[in-house]
Amino acid sequence: MATTADFDQAFELLIGHEGGYSNDPRDPGNWTGGQVNSGICKGTKFGIAANSYPNEDIPNLTLEQAKAIYFRDYWSKAGCPDMPPRLAFQMFDCGVNNGTGRAVRFLQGAVGAGVDGAYGPQTKAALDRKLATDRLGMELANEVHAQRIFFMAKLSTWDTFGLGWSRRLAAIPHQAAHYWPASDLA
Repeated sequence: MATTADFDQAFELLIGHEGGYSNDPRDPGNWTGGQVNSGICKGTKFGIAANSYPNEDIPNLTLEQAKAIYFRDYWSKAGCPDMPPRLAFQMFDCGVNNGTGRAVRFLQGAVGAGVDGAYGPQTKAALDRKLATDRLGMELANEVHAQRIFFMAKLSTWDTFGLGWSRRLAAIPHQAAHYWPASDLA
């Protein structure tokens, strides 16, 4: 199952996708109200967005503060410590980019658990049953990824941000395979 070292590696990869400070007023995530022109346009830094963290000082957020938020609100809430590293990375990135609840709903659908967006004992039990036949979680990682692409392509902001999102989505499986090769996980 995913370790603290796996979280550290996943965080390094994720930060490569998230980058530094962005304050594009066309991005609803940059607004504290979650919609363009709703609230204050504080921006996004290291992937920590104003719509999810309206009380954070986004422009002055440090990398260490961001890492603590990621561990608490994404890695742990998505159940990543209970997953093989490749699946944990996929869930982590999906949770950050699309919301932990949505990532968990994708997982719940893939493992046949009740779909409520909260990772808990029933989801863990369904995950464990699925991992009995998909020990490395590769099939699950592929399914979560496919659901994520399908969801994102339907977003109203796809025409504006879709090419950048496509680059990120294309890189995820390759990064997972590179940093967590199946031969190391067997």
